[in-house]
Amino acid sequence: MQNKYLIIVIVVLSIIAIVSSLTKKKTAYFNDEEIDVTIKDADSSEETTLNLEEYIVGVVAGEMPASFAEEALKAQAIAARSYALSKINSATTSYDLVTDITNQVYITPEQMQEKWGSDYEYYYNRVKKAVEDTKNLVMEYEGEIISAYYFAMSNGYTEDVSLVFGENRDYLVSVDSTWDEGVKNFTTTTTFSKQDFCTKLNIDCTNIVIGDIVRSETNRVNTITINDQEFKGTTFRTLLGLRSTDFTIDISDDVKITTKGYGHGVGMSQYGANAMAKNGSNYEEILHHYYKDVDIVEINV
Repeated sequence: MQNKYLIIVIVVLSIIAIVSSLTKKKTAYFNDEEIDVTIKDADSSEETTLNLEEYIVGVVAGEMPASFAEEALKAQAIAARSYALSKINSATTSYDLVTDITNQVYITPEQMQEKWGSDYEYYYNRVKKAVEDTKNLVMEYEGEIISAYYFAMSNGYTEDVSLVFGENRDYLVSVDSTWDEGVKNFTTTTTFSKQDFCTKLNIDCTNIVIGDIVRSETNRVNTITINDQEFKGTTFRTLLGLRSTDFTIDISDDVKITTKGYGHGVGMSQYGANAMAKNGSNYEEILHHYYKDVDIVEINV
């Protein structure tokens, strides 16, 4: 009798396992064919499915200047592929990624032609070669594909992910990126009228008083208090459309805000990667610098 019950239990568990395998979203690791990605157009909301490597070409073209050094383009391709697969493997919607900065920017070949004009063929081939040369390569941390954040230009250091996105990821900690400091537009000043400044922050404009400014170890603003109202540095940056959270404020007849770097500061600095490549670093050295203790591996498809 006990054997009979045991057989019934085994059969039931087997059925549950089969049903679960049919309903669970297939992870990219174990597809038997080419990996596909479904993207949602940020403007039209139209969903399109295309091959992953084709998608990565569009992301590298959209996210990094195609004139950047070859090894930087390769590093970008691997970061973009890693980010995409981490999203694919955790997606709960009919699409995997959106085509704008809320995920990573993707542009179509038609948009590339518009962007590059007569140089389209040259730049397209550069980008495609970087993607092909790194086909199926991703970064892993402790056996899992990483969420490979990246951004344009640091203030001399990258930022710990916990201070920007509130996540705890040991591979996304602050590292030096002094190469960025020599880049054009590393420092930029934006001028606001007092009324525009107050309107954007939704504060009273009778008297603008800058209170406490709390900075991280990388000099980025964690919180800033204005007229007794506290803002997170990331919120303040968004409200005013600033290039980064490393900023200083000067108030006289108007409001001048000077920023260093460009972007959220987490993960790989694209301009830093380009400078490293120009100095002789290959894509592996670039990625190991910006993403701590990761492994660069080839996925099985």
